[in-house]
Amino acid sequence: MKIIVCPDSFKGSLSATNAAKVMAEAIHNVDETIETVLLPVADGGEGTLNSLVNATNGKIRSVQVRDPLGRMISAEYGILGDEETCMIEMAKSSGLTLLSKGERNPLTASTYGTGEIILHALNSGYRKFVVGIGGSATNDGGTGMLRALGMKFLDTQGKELAEGAEALQSLEKIDTSNFDERIKASQFIIACDVNNPLVGPNGATIVFGPQKGATEEMVKTIDANLNHLADLIEKETGIALHQKAGAGAAGGIGGAFLAFFPVQLKPGIDVVMTAIDFEGHLQSASYVLTGEGKSDLQTLSGKAPIGIAKLAAKHHVPAVLISGYVEGKSRKQLANYFIEIASVANEKVSSEESIANAAFHLKQRTHETVQRLMNL
Repeated sequence: MKIIVCPDSFKGSLSATNAAKVMAEAIHNVDETIETVLLPVADGGEGTLNSLVNATNGKIRSVQVRDPLGRMISAEYGILGDEETCMIEMAKSSGLTLLSKGERNPLTASTYGTGEIILHALNSGYRKFVVGIGGSATNDGGTGMLRALGMKFLDTQGKELAEGAEALQSLEKIDTSNFDERIKASQFIIACDVNNPLVGPNGATIVFGPQKGATEEMVKTIDANLNHLADLIEKETGIALHQKAGAGAAGGIGGAFLAFFPVQLKPGIDVVMTAIDFEGHLQSASYVLTGEGKSDLQTLSGKAPIGIAKLAAKHHVPAVLISGYVEGKSRKQLANYFIEIASVANEKVSSEESIANAAFHLKQRTHETVQRLMNL
């Protein structure tokens, strides 16, 4: 028997890699002859870098770049096992977790550091990129990233604008003459689960700005500035980003990729499963075990466990869900995808206890679940 173990992270308690190890240990305690394949996953956001590097036996590179406020930090990117593909997690250089609450300011935060990582990879000879764009602290329409790669954003006097979204109100001209030529010869796959347009009521700023520290007044300013940026991008490229699906992802960096890069936007879990050859591993699998910190109705809208279950079903491999907490009202719909559903937190184990001793309780719940599978 072969079981694929592919959880997402149990946020706040276990990384995807550690969760996979705990689950595999529980399986071997039931029957040590069961073959386990550990493929910890992520959905394009935080943790995607490590999941892909570990699953493909890749390696990590470190580079000095600017954080969202322009301070120098050490940020990582990955070289996957094919030794051709770079995995860049935007959050490592331009992420919300790099700032304290008091430092959050989408008027000035910049994606420059993300561009610096891409530049470093280009200089190292890489031309294939997977970029996860979740968890950003920025709302600059990707202009910081584009600057790092040679583009200029000029005011009426021909001077370069300051970094961030606020300065875009003074934008007069986009100078693409020094934009890195190697971009055209590269491939970019963007792991993105957001279909929001760049501007308007469903746009980057109104929907996501407040979580990055934007006040009501800031939201109005930034939305108007991104609209102005989109006007000039359309003038330069013929591409209208204003209402384009995905352009509003990660404070508008999705739009920058769509306008100036050879790019495909794909759901994060699909990108991850392709990169780790999930379908190849399914060929001889008996079961797939997946899980996450909390499974609820949001899980059904395309989070990692559902992507895994759908692909497993295509190959007639039964999927099992073991999550930190499974919301009661979502069980009926989740049962359409999983033959077994287990919650680590239950009537015997409180949510607090399940988080405090996550590895112990996940191991127990996995052991019980696998024993049930053996008796089916």
